[in-house]
Amino acid sequence: MVLAQETHGPGGWGAILMYKDNKKEISGERKNTTNNVMELTAVIEGLKLLKYPCEVDLYSDSAYVVNCFQQGWIYNWVKNNWQTASKEPVKNKELWEELYELTKKHKVNFIKVKGHSDNEYNNRCDELARNAIKNIE
Repeated sequence: MVLAQETHGPGGWGAILMYKDNKKEISGERKNTTNNVMELTAVIEGLKLLKYPCEVDLYSDSAYVVNCFQQGWIYNWVKNNWQTASKEPVKNKELWEELYELTKKHKVNFIKVKGHSDNEYNNRCDELARNAIKNIE
């Protein structure tokens, strides 16, 4: 059995919001964080900028985020008082709760894209995240 261990350290996130001809890039950083926290933060911060309920096609290379909704994990977590199937507390619960509330406001279609490949917007989000890390003092 292999146990995945998240490492803590500096991290960044990036997101691009697009509607018709409009495009807005956002990013941020944290001094001590994990990849999963940054992936959740990018999605949350993007959705928080929407001024009214929207239908959103959300593209992410994060299997952690996309699978949670596509495979229904989050609905089971909510039903089980934020516990996993193995009765462990859900990691990053506060972020998942915030994202869950945003998905009740917006109709979000989660779409998985391959990371570090030929998706120009995903590559740009990676660049935004890497650049944000440079702001950490």
